[in-house]
Amino acid sequence: QVQLQESGPGLLKPSQTLSLTCTVSGVSITNNYSYWGWLRQSPGKGREWIGYIGYGGDTDFNPSLTSRTSISSDTVKNQFALQLTSVTPEDTGVYFCASRLGEPRDPYNWDYWGQGTQVTVSS
Repeated sequence: QVQLQESGPGLLKPSQTLSLTCTVSGVSITNNYSYWGWLRQSPGKGREWIGYIGYGGDTDFNPSLTSRTSISSDTVKNQFALQLTSVTPEDTGVYFCASRLGEPRDPYNWDYWGQGTQVTVSS
C-alpha cells in the first residue's frame, strides 16, 4: 500500500520560499515508471497542478509556475520535495503530494494522494 505524507511550515510571509516534503512508504520512489507530483487547491482557483518528478529524476512543471518551482528527490530517505519561491497570498491553499505509475499525460490523474497540508501566505 502506497502512503504519502506531506510536511512543512504552514504559515509564510510574502516573498519567502515554500518548502514541502513528501515522505513515501510502501514503495520506492525509484521504482520503474513511478511518478511523484505536487498539486494544490485553493477556494478561488480550484485544483492546480504544480509539477512532478519521475523515477529517473526527470521533471515537468505547470508553465504558469515553472519560473518559481523546483522539485527534487532524496532516494535515501524515500522523499521528494517542493520548493516554491517568492510566495504571495495567491499561493495560499492546501498542498497535496501524489503518485502514479506511468507518465502523467493528464497531470491531474494520480493513483495515490497524501492527505494534504494547509499553507497560508500572509503578512
